[in-house]
Amino acid sequence: MATSITVNAKPHNVAAADDTPLLYVLRNDLALNGAKYGCGFAQCGACTVIIEGKPVRSCVTPVSGVNGKAVTTIEGLAEGGKLNALQKAFIEEQAAQCGYCANGMIMTARTFLDRNPQPTEAQIRKALGANFCRCGTHNRIVRAIQRAAKETA
Repeated sequence: MATSITVNAKPHNVAAADDTPLLYVLRNDLALNGAKYGCGFAQCGACTVIIEGKPVRSCVTPVSGVNGKAVTTIEGLAEGGKLNALQKAFIEEQAAQCGYCANGMIMTARTFLDRNPQPTEAQIRKALGANFCRCGTHNRIVRAIQRAAKETA
């Protein structure tokens, strides 16, 4: 079965069963490895992508569910081949120790900042409450999001 999806503004036809998780299609068929397999139950956030402006856990989203929809992965956030402000802020604040959660944190933060460009620290922490970081870099992650918000204001 073929599914037509648009990922990072590029159309793709993928031959995958309708119930194949989007995460598998991104990683295995499209070689987009930013989204990570963390838990497989939509609990950790490592697999987060943006679908039509909303953060979505790709490990539990069937590829058939995104047929005809715009999907953005972390690879698609770069602007003109350069990292965007949020990606740069994560680097500058050393917000990713092992880096496994970074994709989900950045993708969730991107949609959050789109809705709330000048958030408080408490709002940032609440927005990221369902994304897990085992390394404990939460304070640096919050600082990175605050930095990105200031730089794009």
